[in-house]
Parts: sequence; C-alpha cells; structure tokens
Amino acid sequence: MMKNKGLLTTIIALIVSGILIFAISGDEKDKSLHEGTAMYFPVSIDFAGEQTPLQISDVRERLDRELLINANLHSTTTLIIKRANRVFPVIEPILEKYGVPDDFKYLAVIESGLTNATSSAGARGVWQFMTDTAKEKGMEVNDYVDERYHLEKSTEAACKYLLAAKEKFGSWTLAAASYNGGMNGVNKRVEEQQVSNYYDLALTEETSRYVFRILALKEIMKSPTKYGFNIYQSDLYSTIPTKKVEVDSTINDLAIFAKTQGINYKILKIHNPWLRDKKLLNVSKKKYEIEIPTSGY
Repeated sequence: MMKNKGLLTTIIALIVSGILIFAISGDEKDKSLHEGTAMYFPVSIDFAGEQTPLQISDVRERLDRELLINANLHSTTTLIIKRANRVFPVIEPILEKYGVPDDFKYLAVIESGLTNATSSAGARGVWQFMTDTAKEKGMEVNDYVDERYHLEKSTEAACKYLLAAKEKFGSWTLAAASYNGGMNGVNKRVEEQQVSNYYDLALTEETSRYVFRILALKEIMKSPTKYGFNIYQSDLYSTIPTKKVEVDSTINDLAIFAKTQGINYKILKIHNPWLRDKKLLNVSKKKYEIEIPTSGY
C-alpha cells in the first residue's frame, strides 16, 4: 500500500509540474507574440512630411488595419518589394526633378503593385491613368502608342497632377487622396464638412483607406524584416541595362525591327510596353526613343 501511495504521489507531482511547465511556456509564448505584434505599429509616421495624428483613435485603427492586411499578403507584398528595386530608381529622380516628395512612389505601389495593370474602369499603367486624364497631362494615347505604359512619361504626368492638387489643397496628403477621389470629389467633401485635413474628413470607403494604404506600404517597405519579409538582395529584381534607339518614321513590322536590334519581339515589348500594336505608325515623323536591352535576354 505504501509503495502504491509513493507511486501515486510521484505521478501527481509529474502532472502538476507538467501543468506548470505548460503554463509557463504558454505565458512565454503569449509574451513573445505580444512583443512581436507590438513591433508592427510605428511610434510615429508621416506622409510627405505631414504628420499622421495617431492619437486619434480611428486614425490609429485605420493604419493598423492596412499594416496587418499588407503584412499578411505575403506573396503580393514580397513581389512588390522585389519590383521596387527595379522601378524606384526610375521614379525617384523624376519625383525629385519636379519637387514632388519621395513618398509618392508608394502611391504608385498601391495603384498598380508596380506593374502595368489595367483596372476595371480602364485606368492603365503603373500610375493608373484614365485616357482623358492622360491626354490632359500630355501623354499620347492611341491604337499604336499608349504612354500610360511608359514609366518615365507617366511618372512625369503624375507629378504634374500632384503639383496641381497640392496647389489647390495646400496639403500633400489631400493631393494624394485626390489622386483616388478626384480633385472635385475631395474638394466637395472639404467644403461640405468645413475641414481641411484628410484625417478629419468622412470620405468614401476607398478614398478613406487610400492614404493609410500608402502609409502601410511605406512602413513595410522601409523596414521589411520588421514585418517578416526577409528577402536577400540577390533575390530583388535588378535593373536591366538598355540603350535608346531613336526612330522618326513608321515601323511596319516590329518583329523585324527587333531582329535588326539583336533581340526578339517579346523582349522588345517587355522593354517598350507603350508600343501597343505590331507596328508603329508615324505619319507625323515624331521622334520616339525605343529601349533595347544590352543584356539580360
């Protein structure tokens, strides 16, 4: 009986110690998760030098939402980070040239994921211009040439829009919001609600989230490892060196033209997505610069 009692005592002791170990492990796990989650939210953040008022509860929660969503869209955000290594070096100097804050490169990120996307409404390219707006900003859009797909020219057009919006609203944040909601749309809300700060406005769902999506991608892309994106430098998409060939006449067959440049039609189209047909009709003798890669094909 005494032997059995000793065995029972040992078993009880083991069970109790196991429960304690599990409880401690659980506490440590919860602590670890809490510490990891706490790193997600920035102490402060700004857009184009304009501070985001994180002390306002709905502002804080709206940013938290976009951070959590984009940090957990792992494959999408990973691809964006990889593309940025190739696309940002083209966008950044153009923004600087026009005096547009560098943060606007993240606007291009949320518009298109840095691809030549086409929206359901018909907006196209990295900067997602509609046809009429593109033409207003000096881009050529027709069956043969669509400069919405031309990264340099569409970035310049975006800068022109944003500078006009900044002049109208006096705020880069509202200028960014108007890129989504339209100048007239945002201005109407400003006048109706008698406030002049984006963070004080009640807007449509999409425009209400718009700047917060920019802020979230900015935060994640500036500190990717903090959000679980451990990407080697060698895995980023590198810039492909090219040369520019100037043409001022019609090209009847772009496939034949590509071969004369030592490449094929596919490679020509990849580097010149603004060429929209199998030929380039150029009755007016306009000068175009066609990019020809010198390696990477």
